[in-house]
Order: sequence, then structure tokens, then C-alpha cells
Amino acid sequence: MNDPSAAVAEAPHFRRPDPEPVGDPGPRAGGKTRMLWAGGVSVVVHLPERGLPEVLHWGRDLGDLGHSDFEQLHRARMRSVSPSALDAPWPLTLVPGEPDGWEGRPGFAAHRAGRAEYPRWTVADADFETDAETGTLHVRAEAPGLLLRSELRLDDAGVLRVSHELVNTADEPLALAALEAVMPVDDRAAEVLDFTGRWTRERVPQRGPLAQGSRVRETRRGRTGHDSPFALVLGTPGFDAAAGELWAVHLAWSGDAVYRHDALPEARTLLGAGPLLRPGEIELAPGESFRAPDAVFVWSDGGLDGLGERFHRSLRARPSHPRGPRPVVLNTWEAVYFQHDLGRLEALARTAAGIGVERFVLDDGWFRGRRDDRAGLGDWTVDPAVWPQGLHPIVRTVRSLGMEFGLWFEPEMVNPDSDLAREHPDWLLQPAAAREWRGQYVLDLTNPEAFRYLLESISALVAEYSLDYLKWDQNRDLIEAVHDGRANVHRHTEAVYRLLDRLRARHPALEIESCASGGARVDLGILERTDRVWASDTNDPVERLAIQRWTELLLPLELIGSHIGPPTAHTTRRAASLDFRIATALFGSAGVEWDVTSCTPAELDRLREGIACYRRLRGLLHTGTVGHPDTGDDGATATSVVSGDRDRAVVRVARHATGDRALATALRIPGLDPEARYRIAPVPELAVPRGLDEAPPPWLAHGLRLPGSVIADVGVQLPLLAPGEALVLELAREQRAG
Repeated sequence: MNDPSAAVAEAPHFRRPDPEPVGDPGPRAGGKTRMLWAGGVSVVVHLPERGLPEVLHWGRDLGDLGHSDFEQLHRARMRSVSPSALDAPWPLTLVPGEPDGWEGRPGFAAHRAGRAEYPRWTVADADFETDAETGTLHVRAEAPGLLLRSELRLDDAGVLRVSHELVNTADEPLALAALEAVMPVDDRAAEVLDFTGRWTRERVPQRGPLAQGSRVRETRRGRTGHDSPFALVLGTPGFDAAAGELWAVHLAWSGDAVYRHDALPEARTLLGAGPLLRPGEIELAPGESFRAPDAVFVWSDGGLDGLGERFHRSLRARPSHPRGPRPVVLNTWEAVYFQHDLGRLEALARTAAGIGVERFVLDDGWFRGRRDDRAGLGDWTVDPAVWPQGLHPIVRTVRSLGMEFGLWFEPEMVNPDSDLAREHPDWLLQPAAAREWRGQYVLDLTNPEAFRYLLESISALVAEYSLDYLKWDQNRDLIEAVHDGRANVHRHTEAVYRLLDRLRARHPALEIESCASGGARVDLGILERTDRVWASDTNDPVERLAIQRWTELLLPLELIGSHIGPPTAHTTRRAASLDFRIATALFGSAGVEWDVTSCTPAELDRLREGIACYRRLRGLLHTGTVGHPDTGDDGATATSVVSGDRDRAVVRVARHATGDRALATALRIPGLDPEARYRIAPVPELAVPRGLDEAPPPWLAHGLRLPGSVIADVGVQLPLLAPGEALVLELAREQRAG
């Protein structure tokens, strides 16, 4: 087969080829080799007679290979014997360890009463499975006292999920220290990208050369964290948004995590991730098991945007992925804060409905004793002093205006100044001497009584008010998180997941947003049970441009909450024009976080037009392919979305700082049909920015008609935007005559 893309279209989820029947009795002498193949990606795995499987190749689709090709590939990847090293070649397995000859960070580490475990695994069973969505390799390996179940699942987007489950089959407990997933990367990988950040400045990229050694990024915050590595990317020299071959991993997990890469002198480079396990945190009794969170591996030869496209395609194929139009949200936090008043909120709802808002979310301040952030958390009943008739009056008003109604919760937290903390001090996850954070502690959701209380309290409110939406917040890191003296971050995170799952099972139509001090819980683990993330607590559009751009590496736009804030940002005190704020929020799951009753008539008109633009374009924005064209200007960024059929595109160019040139660069937009002709014009609902040119490019007034090849290779002249200005363009394929 000469055209791998054609093969993908024919049978995207099958292992290819199968030179020996699946389930044949025992491995051939020397083992056997198999390949998973989907979405233009191949994963070739060698199954030896003894020891764990070894990945020979992960990356570009290798096309048709016969049995002899597999044998030759195995030989081609066998290591030589280097000086001052082991006396024979050794394997680099799915779970590398010292018995294999591996001297980097182990994939598995454990002990029994202080005696280190160095298992010598034997594969008891290995089989391939295919269905409508995945091709999967299941491996069952045994060692004295241990059973390891590993799974490699490759989907139609070319995204590979690797998971390990360990069972203690011995008669004495096993203290587990590490269980991590790894994959080999090509020797051409020479640069490393990951992320850091802080509150209101999440997902800041940091990049450097690939250095020798075992290198680890740990997160010990009890949640994903503002400074989460987010994704660890290894790439060929000079990779960028559009070019370069990349290998990346993301851990689908919302607790403590390890991201690691190992570049040792004697081995291929490894990339991996797994849960960070505190000392003594996971002890398996006889017969007990531990399943590590999925490590999500993605390869691309199309640069960072190629990685993003694979992540997005994989997420959009989920059965649970939001299918309907993402509603325009108004969240009340920056409009009223804790000052809840029915008349004021009804006026806010009427104004919101008048500009096109579709979902009204009542934020913090509605529950008992909650006049500030120092009291009330945990007491999940409506405050009768503020809401003597409950929330029914505001709910009726919102629904009468044609909007959905949502409510803010912070279920995992408790204020010491609350009835819950006073009545159940034993439900706290931290000791009493632990430091407060925003005047709050964490509830131990591994406590069955605390879990049941939250499930029933929240479920009762969802049922009473027929809630459409929950904003689920979590506003502190977990420090000294212990249960009965034992570290408890991992089990607590699993309990948070169970609580969300139980709520969704009881209320299948309920949508949930993940918020954690803004963007401190943005990961694929939480998104398996929520519908949206709040990318950051800042609505400053300059900060948001960078935050959203890098959040888009993992998540498609429809999952990223992005709101129009007030004229002066709550978090940075920076002033920004309304047009710039609208253009920034447009590329996401859009909404408003502003007291719109304070707006002038002109501002309300601009909001109405901006929201109408979002509602018209969201079908494209939330299904198309996201790109980041190079502007050739460090002070300006571009984001494009091209429809799957390449008939339409929308592009935003935004300037956040001045540039080196007095004449703006030409914008080249890739991804269009090179043989089609497109009309390019500013979107009609948004104003064209004034810019700094004495006279702007004349095409802005009447639009352009150009072939896709010209737009991609030559580009169109941009105006010289001033800092804090954005231009949003729409492209549409012209119909052929006849």
C-alpha cells in the first residue's frame, strides 16, 4: 500500500498485518511482533518469549509490513553491546526496570516491608482487539506476587492511551512507589517543551535543548496546578506551530503527577508520565489492585498545530463530547460578587437576555452564611436571609427570559466558620494545625459520610431547581492531605471523580464546568466527566490570548470557557477596548463576566453584535481545525479555524505589543483548498480596528477574492494594528459557476 492516508480511510482501527492468528498457542521462537495502526500512526510492539513487550516504533505510519518485515524490524532495533556496559543487548520495555538493564527512572517501583521488588515478568497473555473506535493491545504479565495488566489503545485520531493496572497476588502487602507509562521517541528529538504558570497566568511555555539524564517535572499540589507541565513535548530542532516532528505526553489525571524524559547514553530516549505517589500512600493488601491514570501519547509531523489537531479529533470523537451549540454564558461573579439581591440580579438577567445570553450562572454567595470568602463553605443550603423564597424567584425570571440556569459550587472545600466544620471536624482532609488557604480546608471525600453528604446535598439542589449547569470550583492546593495519618491525595482525587460520576448518573442532562482558582484543573481526567474548563480567573484579554493559545494545544475551543470582562480587568487593572475583549472571547466557549446593567446603550449594542457574531460562527469555531499562522511579528498573534470541508475559515489577528516594523507583515493562512477561490473580508458584526496606518490596506473596505494557494503562499497585507486591537476575518469559498 503506497498511500497510508487511503488505508486510514479504509480501515482506521485495525492491527495490520496479522501474520499469525490472534490467540495462536504460545509465541514463536524469539517472540512475535505486532502493529497497531490508525490515523496515520503506527505502534510496533515486540512480544518476547520472556519479559515485557518492547515498543520498536511509535510515530509515522509504516505502511504494509509482512511477517519477514517484522522480523527484520526487530533485528534492526536490537541494541549493540557498548563498552563498559552489560554483556548482552537488553530490552527497553513498557515498564522499564533494573532487571531489564534499565538505569534510568523505573516505570515500576515498590517494596514489601522494606524489601525492594525487582520483578522478572513473563507475559501470560497478549491479544489485539479492534472495535468501531480503537485498536488495542492487551498484555497480561506475571511475576512472583504480582500481576500487571497493560493496555495500549490507539484511536482514529492517532492518539495513543497507555495504562497499567497492578494486582498484588502475594500474601503480604505491597507498598507501591511508582507505576508510570513510557514510550520511546526518535533519536532526532533534540528540544523539550513543557509549561509552568501561576494564578491568572497559566500555561506559560518553557523550552530548551534535550539534555542527557533522567529529568522529571513533579506536581505536588493535590490538583493539576497552575504550574502544571500540562504536556511534555520532545521535538526535532526548531519545531514550531506548523513544522517539525514531535512526540508528546499528557497525563489524564487531576492529582499529583510526574512528567519525565530519559536520555541516557546507552538507550533510546524515553518520554512518559504517571501519578506521583507519596510515601506510604498506596499500599495494596493481598488481592488489591491499583490502576494508574491513562498517559496520552501523541505524535505529529505537522508541528504543534498537528499535535493539537490530533488531541482535538480524539476528544471530539468521545460519546460524551458536547454536541449542541455551546451557549453564551453570563456568570454573575464580576457583576455582583457576594452582594446578592433579587432585584439587582433580575435586572442583570433581563439585560443579559436582551443582548443574546443563553445561560445565566449564579456564582458564589447564595448559600447559608456566605457574605464573604471566610465563611459558609460546606453548608450547601440556600441562605434564607438573602433568599427567603429560595432561589425560585430568580430561577423563574431567568427561565421566563428563555435562558438556562446554572449555579456555582465548591463542594470539595469547607470553611472552619461553617456548621459543617463545627459538626464534623473529622471530615477534614488536613490536620487542624495545617495552614489555611483562603480561609478554607479540604473535605476528605474518601470518608463515606462526607461523600454521601455532598452527593445528596448537591443532588437535592439540582433536582429542586432543575439546574442545567454547575460551575464546580476548587480554590486551594492540598497540603498535608492525610487520612488516618496516611497521604491521601490519590485516593481523594479518585473520590472526586466518583462524586462527579454519580451526579452525572443521577442527572444525565446536567452540564458541569471545571474551575479550580481558574485554570488549575485543566486536564483530560477531569474532562472525562465535565463539559468545559475555566481556563483562567483573568479576563484580561492580553493575558487571555496567551493562556488560550496554549490551552488550545490540548483542548478544542468549545471546551475552553472565555468571557468578555469589564473595561478594566479585575485581576490586572489593565484597561482594554470592548472590541478587543469581544475578539478574544470569540475563540472559545464564549460568555460575559461583567455587570452589563452598568453598560451604556452603545456598549450594549456592541455586546449584542459580538454575541450575534459568536452565535453565527460557533458551528465553525467548535468543529473546525485550529491553527496558529505565523505573523512574523513578536507583538502579534494569529489564530485560525478552518472548516472540515475547507469551505470556510475565520481568523483573528491580535496585537498585544508593538513590533519592530512600521509596516505590518502579510498574513498567510494555511489549510485552505489551494485550488478553490475564497472571499476574504472582516466579519460584518465587528468593527474594523482603526490601526496605526495613515491609510489602511484598501482591501479591508471591500474584501478580496483569491485562490487558496495564493492566500497560503503569498498572503494578504494586514493593517498595522495598535496594541490592544484585533482584526477578525472571515473566508468563504466562492461557488463555482454552473
